[in-house]
Amino acid sequence: MALGNSLKFGTSGLRGLAVELEGQAARQYTAAFLRHLAQIANAPVRRVFLGRDFRPSSAAILGDCAVAIAAAGLEPVDCGLIPTPALALHAQAQGGAAIMVTGSHIPADRNGLKFYLPTGEISKADEQGIVAALDGAHVEDHAVTLRDDSEAATARYLDRFASLLGKGALAGMRVGVFEHSTVARDLLATILEHCGAEVVRLGRIDGFVPVDTEAFSDPVFAPLSGWIGEHRLDAIVSADGDGDRPLLMDNRGAFVRGDVLGLLAARYLGAQVVVTPVTSNSAIELTGYFETVVRTRVGSPFVVAAMDTADGAVVGFEANGGTFVGKGVVVQDRPLPALATRDAILPVLCLLGDAATQHKTVSQVCADIPLQHALADRLQDVPGERSAAFLERLAADAEYAATVFEPHGITRTAAIDGLQFWTRSGDMVHFRASGNAPELRCYVEAQTAENAGALLIWGLETAAREVGHKA
Repeated sequence: MALGNSLKFGTSGLRGLAVELEGQAARQYTAAFLRHLAQIANAPVRRVFLGRDFRPSSAAILGDCAVAIAAAGLEPVDCGLIPTPALALHAQAQGGAAIMVTGSHIPADRNGLKFYLPTGEISKADEQGIVAALDGAHVEDHAVTLRDDSEAATARYLDRFASLLGKGALAGMRVGVFEHSTVARDLLATILEHCGAEVVRLGRIDGFVPVDTEAFSDPVFAPLSGWIGEHRLDAIVSADGDGDRPLLMDNRGAFVRGDVLGLLAARYLGAQVVVTPVTSNSAIELTGYFETVVRTRVGSPFVVAAMDTADGAVVGFEANGGTFVGKGVVVQDRPLPALATRDAILPVLCLLGDAATQHKTVSQVCADIPLQHALADRLQDVPGERSAAFLERLAADAEYAATVFEPHGITRTAAIDGLQFWTRSGDMVHFRASGNAPELRCYVEAQTAENAGALLIWGLETAAREVGHKA
C-alpha cells in the first residue's frame, strides 16, 4: 500500500512532499519498518534512534516517528540535529535501529526518512519489505518520552575521527567551513581544529536552504571562490543538509568533484577493492590504484550490497563523494570500524590529510589524478514521466538518438542506470532521472575542462528541449 502520491523509495531512503509525509504517513511507514524489522531481526530490537536535519518539517515528522515507535512498545531515542552517518554509527554501536528524518539535498518543500537496521543501512529487499508491511492502519496518538542521546551520539562520531589523521596533522592549514544549514557544520569545525587546522566559519544560515553538492553552478555557491582569496584559505569544505555528501573547493577556487574525493579517500585508506556506481568517472579503473573496481547502479543500497560480497580492504564511494567503509580497512596501524553508509567528513579529512602528508596544495594532489574532466548538473522540476519518456525513446529509437546526438555522433552506449553515450571524440554524456526528486541529471566526461563545460551546457540544453523544460 502506498501513502501519498509523491512518497516513494529512491536512491537513498523514502522521499516525497513534506505535507504528504507529515502525520499519518510518517507514523505508518515507521510502523511498517518496525513490523518488517521484527520479521527479519536475529534478536529483538528495543530501541530506535532518531535524528533530523534543519528542514522546517523535520521536527514534526520526527515526533510522528516517535509516536509510532512508542505505540509499538519500543523506546524512541532522540539524537537531535546530527549527520546521518553519526546517527547510524551510534545506533549500530547500541544494537538499535535508526530513522533519520531528512530530505538531504532536495528542495525544502520535500522531506524523507532513511531507515537503518541494527546491522546498518537497509537494502532494496528491505525497502520492498517495508512497503509490503504497510497496512493503512491509523496510528493513534501515544504518550512519548524521548530520551536525549545527542551528546553521546556526537561524541561517538568525533571519536571515530580523532585518530584518523592524528592531533596536529593539519597544522598550518587554514580551512573554511561553509556552514549554511548542514547538520555537519559544527562537527566539521571541531574535527578540523582537533587535527590542527585553523578554521574560518563562513555562510551560516538560520533556517534551511537545500544544498546540492553536485550542482556547482547553484547560486548558493557563488561567494565561495571569493572567500578563498579574502580569507587566504587552503580549502573550503562543507556537506549537504544531512552530512553524508561532501563539498570541497580547493585553494585555487575550483570545486573538487565528488568521485575524485571518493577516489582519493579510498587510496588514502589503503583500499584493495573499490565499489562505486556507474556515474563515477569512467577512468577510475585506469588509475591502477586498486586491485578491483566494482561498478553498481546509482544508490547507496546497491553500493552496500556489492561491498558486502567483496574480499579484502573495501571502500565504497558515490559520484557525490559520500564514502562508505567496509571490512579490512586499517589506518595509522589501527582498524577503522566498518560503517557502510555515506559519510561526508571522512573523504574531506582524507584529502586534506593527503595534501599535508605530501606537502602539496589540495589542487596539486587533485591534479595528479589521471582522470577525465567530469562535470554534472540537473534540470529541476521535470516530472518523472517526462524524464522516463525521453530516456525510453533514446534507448528504443536509434534514429532518434542519432538525431539528438547529431553534432557529436555516437560510438557506443551503456544502460546500467540511465543512458550513457560515448561520442566520436571519446567524450561521454550520461542522462538519468533522479530517484529522489523531479529532476533529470546530466553527467559528462571529456578530455579537457573546456570540452567538458561545453558538453554539459549542450547536454542540459538538449535535454531541456526534448522534455519541454523551461528555465
